[in-house]
Amino acid sequence: MGQFEEFADLEAKTAKEVLEWALKTYGDRVALASSFGAEDVVLIDMLARVDRRSRVFTLDTGRLPQETCDVMEKIRDKYGLKIEIYYPDTEAVEDMVAKYGPNLFYKNVELRKLCCEIRKVEPLKRALKELSAWITGLRREQSVTRTEVKKSSIHKSINQSLKHA
Repeated sequence: MGQFEEFADLEAKTAKEVLEWALKTYGDRVALASSFGAEDVVLIDMLARVDRRSRVFTLDTGRLPQETCDVMEKIRDKYGLKIEIYYPDTEAVEDMVAKYGPNLFYKNVELRKLCCEIRKVEPLKRALKELSAWITGLRREQSVTRTEVKKSSIHKSINQSLKHA
């Protein structure tokens, strides 16, 4: 069976079955990208039940609320998972904030994109560099733009990695 046929088969699988398949297929080259929202915490619980050595990473943009940090610590304590944290380049953030201010993303779309590129996209690229696949907590019912999201897809814009939602 080819890789893309396997992906089609995943549509009928439960979330737990997809996680088991991803861990079996990719081993330590798959990780969950977590923002520690409700969906991600459910996935972390499922992952930890399948294999406590599962990889979890997050992006710390430098603007995380304290509640997110608290949840992260509770997850570490409960499951004993090592959470890989990726930060934006300090110099790039300092230059951006010096030039446009700390709340630049409220000013216009171009500055919002710049902020996201520096604080989120660049660290995500570094996180995905060593992975063959990544897992996200996307749900089809979250928004109209996600109604057609597949359980498994190739994410062409970031490192040609496989994305399991």
